[in-house]
Amino acid sequence: MDKKEIIEQLKIIVKPYVQNQDAFSNLTEETDFINDLRINSANLVDVILDIEEKFDIIIDNKEMERMINVKASLDVISLKLSENDR
Repeated sequence: MDKKEIIEQLKIIVKPYVQNQDAFSNLTEETDFINDLRINSANLVDVILDIEEKFDIIIDNKEMERMINVKASLDVISLKLSENDR
C-alpha cells in the first residue's frame, strides 16, 4: 500500500471525528489532528483503534504518542505494514 492509499484510508477513518471541515478538506501530511482538525484526545484514541483495525496492525503506546499528525501516522502505519510483510 503506497502513501497516497494510506492517506485516503486515514481520511475515511478521521472524518467522523473532525471538528474543522476546512482543515479536513485541505488535509496534508503536516495536518495536526488536535490543533488543525480539532479532534479531541478521547476521539484520537478511537482514531488509533480504527487505524489498527483497518490496517490489521498493533500500535504500542510509544508509537501512539507520536501519532499527532498525518505524517507521523503515515510513518507508523508504513512501518507496521512493512513489519507485517516480513
